Amino acid sequence: MFTASEYEYMARALQLAENGLYTTSPNPRVGCVIVRDGEIVGTGWHERAGEPHAEIHALREAGAAAHGATVYVTLEPCSHYGRTPPCAQALIEAGVARVVVAMKDPNPLVAGEGLEMLRQAGIQTEHGLLETQAHELNVGFVYRMTCGRPWVRLKIAASLDGKTALNNGVSQWITNEPARRDVHRLRARSCAVLTGIGTVLADDPRLDVRAVETTRQPLRIVVDSRLRTPPTAKMLGSGATLIVTGNDDSETLDKLRKAGAALLVLPLQNGCIDLEQMLVELAKREINEITVEAGPILSGALLQAGLVDELVIYQAPLLLGDKARGMFAMTELTSLPGLELRVKNVAMVGCDMRIRAEPLK
Repeated sequence: MFTASEYEYMARALQLAENGLYTTSPNPRVGCVIVRDGEIVGTGWHERAGEPHAEIHALREAGAAAHGATVYVTLEPCSHYGRTPPCAQALIEAGVARVVVAMKDPNPLVAGEGLEMLRQAGIQTEHGLLETQAHELNVGFVYRMTCGRPWVRLKIAASLDGKTALNNGVSQWITNEPARRDVHRLRARSCAVLTGIGTVLADDPRLDVRAVETTRQPLRIVVDSRLRTPPTAKMLGSGATLIVTGNDDSETLDKLRKAGAALLVLPLQNGCIDLEQMLVELAKREINEITVEAGPILSGALLQAGLVDELVIYQAPLLLGDKARGMFAMTELTSLPGLELRVKNVAMVGCDMRIRAEPLK
């Protein structure tokens, strides 16, 4: 049983971890608080891959006061040498008395070994304090480690009657500025933003982060089975872009490489990219979270393939009528229920409504 004070310490560690929301990829977001005699003596958070982990920052701040202290950390301390030395060993050397973690590390290289290393050194360990919140903060990292593919978040901007564009293709802007700024926050926390070739040809988007401050831009990914992306596309000149295609024409591939694109060539299934295989390949590239900003064809295909983990739908208080374009191109249903969702949260973002939901699988 954890005390009220311990909940406060771990909540503080989670707040610290959120500082790395836009920067730690592909590493998890982790915060740490060190407490001795009822006082916080050290705090830290993981800032970016390759740099010291949260525990190291907190230990440096605590100094000698870490000896005999209790450590509250949002993720199990690592036990292996990766880009940095193991944090479990650093805690042992600092002489801490107790370590409380929110959740165990799903990384097979750790997976309980960090806690076991601490126990073998005579340090008391406990886990499970605010575990749900810690899991939510690192949902993409957890999903990649346990399921072998990234967490896929599908973003949709629509009218109240479920339309995403006029029949002539005009879609700017259905939602208002606060909602569009909120979308940039989704992009900033994502490892990648994914779209389809239809959106590239129709809108020529940049799909970068502009409305919030960040030192890291997400990878832009285009699903383009026939390799129709023009070398002049805006996203090719403004950051890392990966084109996923089934076309291995060397001349076209070379043109796009020279324009700044990386290419991933996959076998086609019935003329289309195997979306599940694509996600497996992206996980191998350490992609944790993907935000999808695509048209109805790709959005519908991902949904029907069971590859969408979360929907974020921004609905504007306007009506576009039955001739306007819908959210998803999906196979016609002849009976109910349809694809069922669990609504996780509904909030107002400016004058638009944001609905967060997940498919029931």
